[in-house]
Amino acid sequence: MENFSLKLELRIDWSEIDLFGHVNNLSILQYIQSARVNYMEAIGLMPLNSEIKTGPILASTTCQFRKILFYPGNITVYSKVDLIKNTSFRILHEIRNDQDEISAEAHDIIVLYNFDKNSKLLISDQIKKKIEDLGNRQ
Repeated sequence: MENFSLKLELRIDWSEIDLFGHVNNLSILQYIQSARVNYMEAIGLMPLNSEIKTGPILASTTCQFRKILFYPGNITVYSKVDLIKNTSFRILHEIRNDQDEISAEAHDIIVLYNFDKNSKLLISDQIKKKIEDLGNRQ
């Protein structure tokens, strides 16, 4: 998908279906969580906590459900950072079904955090560069 930094392909599992026969909204939020972690791994944020007691925290997530998903099937979650501030950045996710239709769109606000000091951290130039490099990889 154009303009997105990463894509994550996932299979819809039968256990994700609700009483109404479609993928439950909670499962869609789990797809977004997988994509969020995938993105943070790609820019090197995940190992920071064990190394220097800093790391990302999820400050906010929003999701707009556009089209119902069904089992069996596959989805692709496309992700990119579309906003960077001093201590946070926003990841845009787009979930597409097998027919390449948008099923959901989500935004995550990620804050860098120092767990020892219980305070926000400035996003380093190194992390900003990794985000930029990932965005330019398209």
